[in-house]
Amino acid sequence: MAKKKTNDNDNYIPRHCNKKEKRKRTKKIKKRIKKRIKKKKKLKPVAFWSLIIFFLSIMSFSVYKIYAWNKDNQNIKKLNKDIKDEVKVKENVVEGELVEPTDDKESDYWYYVGLPFYEVDFNSLLSKNSDTVAFIHMANTNINYPVVQTNNNDYYLNHAYNKSKNSAGWVFMDYRNDINNLSDNTVIYGHGRLDKTVFGSLKDSLTKKWQANKDNYAIWLSTPKENMVFQIFSIYTIQSESYYISTSFSSPDVKQQWLDTMKSRNIAPIDTPVNINNNILTLSTCQNNEGGRIVVQAKLIKRQQR
Repeated sequence: MAKKKTNDNDNYIPRHCNKKEKRKRTKKIKKRIKKRIKKKKKLKPVAFWSLIIFFLSIMSFSVYKIYAWNKDNQNIKKLNKDIKDEVKVKENVVEGELVEPTDDKESDYWYYVGLPFYEVDFNSLLSKNSDTVAFIHMANTNINYPVVQTNNNDYYLNHAYNKSKNSAGWVFMDYRNDINNLSDNTVIYGHGRLDKTVFGSLKDSLTKKWQANKDNYAIWLSTPKENMVFQIFSIYTIQSESYYISTSFSSPDVKQQWLDTMKSRNIAPIDTPVNINNNILTLSTCQNNEGGRIVVQAKLIKRQQR
């Protein structure tokens, strides 16, 4: 049998009731009120401990995330240290093939083509990870990593160089590119980690101090078959899109329009000319959790067969 619900009329004493009836009703009302108070007192501890458990759960999850984030960072740093200790990287002063030299002897082009190549011993790297396709170095940043590539752009978002699960991921090349036959635009990605591992230090290129140093506008890319030097022509931030990571174009006009757009986004104090014959290198990393991207783009100016 269902319990009878109480309402406001249950606590009302009509005026026409006699004294005996009034006492009876008053007694029932007091009893009902005490019962309600008792019930509320029972509910208070339940609500209190429910809140405590809720907040403890949030706190525990946050502590775990911080621990996991820090652990992943430490693993990445250790991996990178092991690579630096074992892999030989040397400056190669031998001249290579100049890509589209200009008659303008005052152009910065001549300064950057005068820089030495970086040559890397890939034997050790390939034995560690057969997905290794290149080694990238960028001045006055922490970007000094072997570059990997697989058949998708997802795997190395959450796997380290040794293929262990890691939220920091690794530096990887777009699966659409071919390092041995450069596309119109070769794209390399990496997470923008707060501790500046992977591509976390790419944000330094947005600062006036970094941009004021002429030596910073070169990027070195070495592969098992050749060494290359790229000259930066555009640095900018943008919301996530697919346009800037286009790897090929349907016509020279389409590519020129793309180049004009990329160059117009530049925020650095440089005016590096680019044209449809240039092979472009694009470095991309996340800027924030709202989909922002930091982008650095450069053109190939010198290469050397190994």
